[in-house]
Amino acid sequence: MRVALINPRFRLPIDTRTTPHLGLAYLGAISQRRGDEVRIFDMDVEDQPLGDFLKEFSPQLVGITANTPQVKQAWRTAAAIKQWKDIPIVLGGPHVSVAAENLDFESCERPDVDMVVRGEGEEGWIEVSDILDRCYQAKPDLTARELMDPRAGLWDKILGIAYKTSDRQLHRTLDRPAIADLDSLPWPAYDLFKMERYTNLQPATDAVDGSRSFSILTSRGCPYRCTFCSQSIMPIKWRARTPQNVIAEWRHLVEDLGAQEIGVLDDSANIRMQRLQDLADGLIENKLNHVPWIFVNGIRANLATKELMTKLKQAGLKRTAFGVETGDEEILASIDKRVDHDTIRQAFKVCKSAGLETIGFFIIGLPGETRETMQRTIDFACELDPLIANFSMMTPYPGTKVYEIVKRQGSMLVHDWEDYVFFDGKARYEMGEMTAELVETMWKKAYRQFYLRPHRVLKTITRKDFWINYRRTFRVAWRTIFPRKEKTELKRAIEAAV
Repeated sequence: MRVALINPRFRLPIDTRTTPHLGLAYLGAISQRRGDEVRIFDMDVEDQPLGDFLKEFSPQLVGITANTPQVKQAWRTAAAIKQWKDIPIVLGGPHVSVAAENLDFESCERPDVDMVVRGEGEEGWIEVSDILDRCYQAKPDLTARELMDPRAGLWDKILGIAYKTSDRQLHRTLDRPAIADLDSLPWPAYDLFKMERYTNLQPATDAVDGSRSFSILTSRGCPYRCTFCSQSIMPIKWRARTPQNVIAEWRHLVEDLGAQEIGVLDDSANIRMQRLQDLADGLIENKLNHVPWIFVNGIRANLATKELMTKLKQAGLKRTAFGVETGDEEILASIDKRVDHDTIRQAFKVCKSAGLETIGFFIIGLPGETRETMQRTIDFACELDPLIANFSMMTPYPGTKVYEIVKRQGSMLVHDWEDYVFFDGKARYEMGEMTAELVETMWKKAYRQFYLRPHRVLKTITRKDFWINYRRTFRVAWRTIFPRKEKTELKRAIEAAV
């Protein structure tokens, strides 16, 4: 069967990183293992028009991924495909997985979307593919309308999906359990991407050939449920690949694909510290520690011991991030972070003593914030002094506790899913005395106060990679603090590109 996996165009207001979509890479790999002919069409990097791609490849099944600001573009992409031919179109990704807000039904109600796969998609995707393959073998010219006929009853036993039958009725099956054995999954299919068209993991900081920059996932899930985090819609059960399985993929990335850097994308990689110790020993023993690697999304500060971080440094770890979020103790307690500021201070101290670079993630405008609490966050960032301080304005994503709080007690300033687009310098909600103007003012102040300190300026200009990337770095910094007011034009450009 011919399978197309599509990442809809998702241009941001600033020039940020563009890396292969790991979710599609896993789906592509599992479809390849099933025996399908697979193409990934990433509209962020493709020059070929979608219509030409469809005519050339003629897929029999299409999967489209969508996060929240991307979902409307996913719908437009589905509409363009249906104009070409009535084939089954399946949506997946974090946005459509929020069944609590009926966002799976929201997409299924679109005339051009047939099905949604919620949460981890690999097992559901294969079951859908198996059914379609059998149907096509019996009748190669089946249309999606025929496949979604309620009398056929093809889909009601597949867990974790929502779908629309041809009589326009919506259906939702029970949630699918999280994948227990992650070692059973194939490695992401990077051969399906035009790797030379992507940036490296952190282009504002490092100078690495994007075609030699790869991501890896060593665990899934998160046992924590921070109130602001969209991870809360995914499985709570934390599961890990064995160190041996990870080492085998790591060797493949380094020796077969020529990796010059590797980014670990786990949400909570260090839940079991002994596993990371074993992984580090494996990298050292297999002489894979010469390639630098990064914890892109960060690790838990309360589990970052001196012994562990020193070992990870020996294993090639270059940089790690920590979700600090806020410098105010009461706000920190309110978001269920389950860590205190002294523990965070110790984690940064340990990493710096081990020779590791650090990133701090901070949030401006959490529920209950005031000018004073936001200033404490800025001051705490300056105290910790990571290599990179990433300040974001609180965005209440559907499915999170903050989303519920804002709906009850505040005023949403987003009225369209595309208003959730990152880096456009706009507050997403107001609550009590916390106005959008105040949040935006403090967010801009955070970047100015942190990065314009004399020693920070000196540290920045003395980094070799800074001068390789300085034009891009200045452009990103300028557009972050002074975003262009062209959201309407951005939307029109995206719509026209389909």
